[in-house]
Amino acid sequence: MTTGGLRAGLIGLGSMGRHHARVLAGLDGVTLVGVVDPLGDKNGLAQGAPVLATVEELLAIGVDYAIIACPTALHEEVGLQLAEAGVSALIEKPLADTVDGARRLVEAFESRDLVAGVGHIERCNPALRSLRARLEAGELGDVYQVVTRRQGPFPHRIADVGVVKDLATHDIDLTGWVTGQTYTSISAHTVSKSGRPHEDMVSAVGRLSDGTMVNHLVNWLSPLKERFTSVTGERGCFIADTLTADLTFYSNAAVTTEWEALRAFRGVAEGDMIRYAIPKREPLLVEHELFRDAVLGESHDICTLRQGLRTVEVAASVLESAANGRTVNPPTEGNVIQEMTS
Repeated sequence: MTTGGLRAGLIGLGSMGRHHARVLAGLDGVTLVGVVDPLGDKNGLAQGAPVLATVEELLAIGVDYAIIACPTALHEEVGLQLAEAGVSALIEKPLADTVDGARRLVEAFESRDLVAGVGHIERCNPALRSLRARLEAGELGDVYQVVTRRQGPFPHRIADVGVVKDLATHDIDLTGWVTGQTYTSISAHTVSKSGRPHEDMVSAVGRLSDGTMVNHLVNWLSPLKERFTSVTGERGCFIADTLTADLTFYSNAAVTTEWEALRAFRGVAEGDMIRYAIPKREPLLVEHELFRDAVLGESHDICTLRQGLRTVEVAASVLESAANGRTVNPPTEGNVIQEMTS
């Protein structure tokens, strides 16, 4: 572990917690001073940090901030404990398992002026960071559509939520983040084929605040592991593979074709393809560096709790649409603020 600097704690040593422990143990300017897991550390994943049974024990030894990597159903309870103690927190996604729980967390941390964020790690994927920068620079022109596919085998680590809250929240957040827009409508269908109480496949179509159309396909039923994001616009199409952190651009043709049959086609024609050479740093390390810097007051490039709340609201709208068979309009930001202050 590093010495000096910020004192960090970790709550949860499961499938994500173990990776947080590894990164925290080597993070410059941070000391991992304690890990909370009531099951202990039989696999030696705590990187030498003391393993504690309760959050109270962690607070007693003193921390500047903590990572919440326990099951989603416990995020609210643990987050409120930390906020009450005046401790900043990075909460694994999704922010909470209910919209009301997410709103209570926003209120708890904002009212105490504490730094808090949500671990939507795709924001730290090199391909998506490059894609967002290129969209902000106007390289694609007007954006028409965002399509995501996130599929693979069932992860046995998940027991408390379905595929919408566990996986689709990645796509909901990254879509809003790369485009800078919010969801205004969503229509979805879900199925449950694995014998569990929660859904394990979802297909959703939506619209963003600027009119961009979105399509999401997410499931735990495919032997193919895929993490695909495409953004189609006026000048072509960006495709990001977040498994390999590759970003490719397919441009519309700029050369006039002399083949009459093709020239008669009124759509766009295929142009150059560019695969960008981009630095590929570990997303979890980048996420921790950004949050550390936010706690130090040096940066604000994190997913805020309010943004995490918005993602939980859209996920709830996906489930509502699938249950009722109708298009749902997620709450607007103004309505959220009014409900929280009323």
